[in-house]
Amino acid sequence: MRQIYSNYTNDDLTVWKLLFDRQKKNLANKASYKYNNCLKKLNLYLNADTIPNFKKLNEYFKRTTKWEIVAVRGLIPVAEFFDNISKKKFPASTWVRSKKKLDYLEEPDMFHDIFGHIPLLIDENFSNFTHKLGKLGKKYIDNEKILIQLQRIYWFTIEFGLIREEDKKCIYGSGIASSFGETNHIFKKNILIEQFNIFKIIKTKFNTSEIQEKYYMIDSYKDLEKGIIEFEKNISMIT
Repeated sequence: MRQIYSNYTNDDLTVWKLLFDRQKKNLANKASYKYNNCLKKLNLYLNADTIPNFKKLNEYFKRTTKWEIVAVRGLIPVAEFFDNISKKKFPASTWVRSKKKLDYLEEPDMFHDIFGHIPLLIDENFSNFTHKLGKLGKKYIDNEKILIQLQRIYWFTIEFGLIREEDKKCIYGSGIASSFGETNHIFKKNILIEQFNIFKIIKTKFNTSEIQEKYYMIDSYKDLEKGIIEFEKNISMIT
């Protein structure tokens, strides 16, 4: 599948601009400094005024961390997802949600996949962690227990991770960064946040259809790399 750029309509662009402007403003003092900085670096290719062109984004990534965005219709099987990530290919939907569903989606659209996921793939530590997670997923694709654990790691880091910066909580997970509601939810009182611990995460179940009940916070993106290395070292003891 490929992105057919000429198929986008004025309505698609209107929705994209609305989502982008609203969430960029919302994240200004809530997202990780590194996320916002990476988004700024991508401004020529990822902005409110144009729907992102995968080909142009890929040209940028060829010069940096070597990731490639590959077009998919929507959610793909776990095996296919990890296979892609193991090759530094990030699957992204090409469709844009309707104006009637700005804040509710049954599956990720392009705004989630591109605005939420792509910026931090510029960062070397985050890029290495994501790639390593993909390679482990591919390696253990036939081991149901390990695969579930890897999905939990993915969920509580890449999708819904938080980072401590200057003694305050900040967002880096794409599921939060691309969601107006989840972003604001994070800053309510009585949110359950635990310190990042890869061995706690692999025992924590998650729900894909509701606001999260628990989040894990790192102190540095290097924590992610260290965590996945420790997980791999101890696989024989946790299976």
